[in-house]
This record gives sequence, structure tokens and C-alpha cells, in this order.
Amino acid sequence: MSRSTRAAGRRSAPKANRSRHKAHRARTVSKAIGLTLVSALIPGSGFVMGGRTKLGAFVMTLSVGLLGLLAFIGLTKRDAVLTLAVDPSQLLIATAAVIVLGLLWIWIVVASHKLLRPVSLTAVGRLAGSAFVGLLCFGIAVPTTVAAQSVMAQRDLVGSVFASEGNSKSATRPKVEDKKDPWENTPRLNLLLLGADDGAGREGTRTDTVMVASIDTKTGDTKLISLSRNWMRMPFPEDSPLHKFYPNGFYDPDGPAEQPEFYLDAMYRNLPAAHPRALGASDNEGADVLKVSAGAALGLDIDYYMQVNLKGFESIVDALGGIKVNINYKVPIGGDYKGPGSADDILPKDYLQPGPDQKLNGHDALWFARGRYGLDDASRQERQRCTIHAIVGSANPTTLVTKYQQIASASKKLLQTDIPQEILPAFIELGLKVKSAKVTNIDLDKKKNFPSGQHPNYEAMAEIVQNAIANKKPVASTTGTPTRKPSTGKPATPPKPPAGGTEDLADACAYHPANP
Repeated sequence: MSRSTRAAGRRSAPKANRSRHKAHRARTVSKAIGLTLVSALIPGSGFVMGGRTKLGAFVMTLSVGLLGLLAFIGLTKRDAVLTLAVDPSQLLIATAAVIVLGLLWIWIVVASHKLLRPVSLTAVGRLAGSAFVGLLCFGIAVPTTVAAQSVMAQRDLVGSVFASEGNSKSATRPKVEDKKDPWENTPRLNLLLLGADDGAGREGTRTDTVMVASIDTKTGDTKLISLSRNWMRMPFPEDSPLHKFYPNGFYDPDGPAEQPEFYLDAMYRNLPAAHPRALGASDNEGADVLKVSAGAALGLDIDYYMQVNLKGFESIVDALGGIKVNINYKVPIGGDYKGPGSADDILPKDYLQPGPDQKLNGHDALWFARGRYGLDDASRQERQRCTIHAIVGSANPTTLVTKYQQIASASKKLLQTDIPQEILPAFIELGLKVKSAKVTNIDLDKKKNFPSGQHPNYEAMAEIVQNAIANKKPVASTTGTPTRKPSTGKPATPPKPPAGGTEDLADACAYHPANP
């Protein structure tokens, strides 16, 4: 080709291309790096500035549209988001989508920089540009990877803890027809909360913590009821197969007065062993037994259970970054009281000291909830309720986002339940209501209704529960209100509601130390 022909070709080049190339050649390395940063923050803008106007406009429109769609779904389609969050197949698709979007974002940054960088580059300029683009890509890859891992952690958690209705067995779980609105005909949802201790030195599993949470499905207002671990003669409904074995409650009529193997905390292990499959096919016979019996004792129909493994409890508290509680008296760490006059007592290793707003790690939070040496069951039950109250308060959005993988991993080891996967969106909605609603404790009037673990008055307790749920005012106790005593290492006694009444956990768990 002749020189004149090449010159003619150059003269015929479009003016727009010539001006673009001039600007391109004149651009400095620092300016190109700045524009590359803009292109990362506003995907598509780099293409526009580099002359690829149509491609840039398409990418920018797509990015804005995608952000708008996500905002719209998040604000107006919460049910759809909750459904996605608990559906393993949709979570897998969401993971793939996160990875693809991350890769596209990285490609946009790299392609934009190639368009924006000067034509002539020194080795230093090329290195600086490449290093900056590498940092940008790393900054995109890290959150993308974390997001993908968090979604997969959620998928693993849902699949591990919450089985689908068709892939799990329960002898006591209610049949729900409308999975989208399972509470349509359920004004109150009753959950059995179990704290299972199968630690060292224990044969099998004992449920040292047994509580029932009765939740108003419209408002989220929750009433907690604690059952003492040493109750005996736990009842069964007359229509239950277990009633024929224990018509007068769970105990041995030919045994001694005190029967630890017939305590409430021994039912989980002993009753299924004595009468396997008595209630029917079940993935957790012990929990089904306790649902039936606790429901009969309190006059409630227990819908589902949630069982917490105390060894995993430490992990979940640590994953939440600890919890804050008010400690009103010394709480023992360890120790084993063998009985009056016994020389075989094991003394506590240490004590949690009194003080307001104490930040506890998992180990200390566990002993705050379960410490018993020198204290009674009533004080431990109150601390367990306060621990639940503190955990609910600690689960803030920032913690959940930043530590979700750790929380999900701990939850897999922590939880066991018969709540089916299909109604999890409704449960999450209800949980959000509970977090912002009022949580109270129902006082079962221990002095009147169960003077000892051997002779609890279940009929009276069921009446108290029904009155409390119906918000009927209890009759004032004739025994008077306990007064504060000098500090003896025993729990302080805050002002109590009338016997059989309810008490707001915010008040019950406030700082009211023993008198000096």
C-alpha cells in the first residue's frame, strides 16, 4: 500500500474515533486509575468514558435495574426473601448467582481499565495500574466469596437442623395444611424448649432445662413457663398410650419416696428405653414424650420442640460475640453438692461475681445458666430465662451479617427440632415479632402448688397458666411477699408479682443485688 493511500485512510477516519484516541493518549496513569475506581463503583461508566458508549449504557442500566429490583424485593416481598432463605434448592441457585455477579463485576473492572489506560505506558505505570486493578478485584472477590459461603452455610444449616415434613418422623407434630399461613387457626403457638446435658460424667442425656414458650401468633407476646427438673409423677393425657403404663403419673408406686430416675429430667432417657415407640415412629422419642407430658401438666397442647445441646451452647454465645446479663449474686462455676452432711461435695472452681451488664463469653454464660452449687432450682430457672432473654437481645443485624458463618456452624451442633422445613418462613416472621414484643414469666406459685418434687399440683398449675394466658389477674398470695435478706450468697429477692401472676423478663433480669 502506498504512502498516499495510507494517508487517505487516516484522513477518512471518523472524527469521534480520532478525538477519543487523542484523549486516550493524553490521559495520565493517575487519572486512568481514578477513572477505573469510578468504573468499579458505577459499573459501566468506564465503558462510556472509554468510548464504548452503547456497551456502557447497557451495563449501567442493567446494574441500576438489578439494584432497584433487589431493593424492591427486600422492601415489599419479605415473604419471598424468607422463603428463599430456608429453601435449600433456591439457596443453591442464589449461591451460583452471587458468584456469577462477582465474576462479571471483576470483568467489568478489568475491561474498563484496558480502555481507560494510556496507550503508551512506562513499566512503572503499567505496574501501578495492574496493582491497583488487582486490589480492586481482590476487594470484589472477598465479599463475593464471603457472601457465597454465608449462603451455603445457611443452606447447610437448614438441611441439617430442619428436615422436611416428608423426610422426618414425629409422633406429636401437628399437621399443617396451609404452609404459608400455618397460624391461621392457631392463636397461640406452644414450644417446648429443652436444654439437654450429655456431658462428661453423665449416662445418656438428661434434660436439666425444660421450659414452655407460649407465643401469641398475632402480636409475638410470649409467656415463659419453667418446669422443675425434679418434678415427679409427671402426668399423661388419658388418650395417650403412655397413660396405660403410668395412670397416676411417671413414677414407681413400689419405689421409695424420692425417685431420681423418675424425675422430669430423666424422662427423656428412661421412658423411651422402657417403652420404645409407645407414641409411634419418631426421630426423637424423648422429646415427643416430654411434649405430651409437659402439655398435660400445664394444660397446653405443645406444638413443636427445640432442643439445645449444652455443649453447643458455648459456641453459639461466642459466635454472637458474648451476651450481657445482670448478675445479682455469686454464681458457681462447677461444683457438685452431694447432700446434707456429705463429705464428698465437689467445690466450685470459681464464681461469677455480681455486677450490672456483665459481658459473658460462652463458657461463663453456660455456667450462669446452669450453676447450681449452694443455690436452688428456682434461682437457676430464673437465670436460664434471663439467658434466653439476653441471647434474643444479642442477635442484632450487624452481628448476624458479620458472624453468620460462625453462628450457622454453631447452630448445627446446637439445635434439634421437629419444626418442618416447609413452615420456616412463617417461623422467622413470628420470631421477628417475638424479638420486639413483650416476654414475661408465669409464676406457678411454688409454695402452694408443689411443696416438693414428689407432690406437684398439676391441676392448679394448669389453671394458673390458663389465667395468665387469658390475662386474668391472679389472687394475691396469702403467704406474703418474700423480703430481702442479708447477703448469704443466695439470690436476691426482687419485688415479685402476686403468686400465679406474670413478670416482665426485663424487670426480672434487671440488676437488683443482694443487700451488703
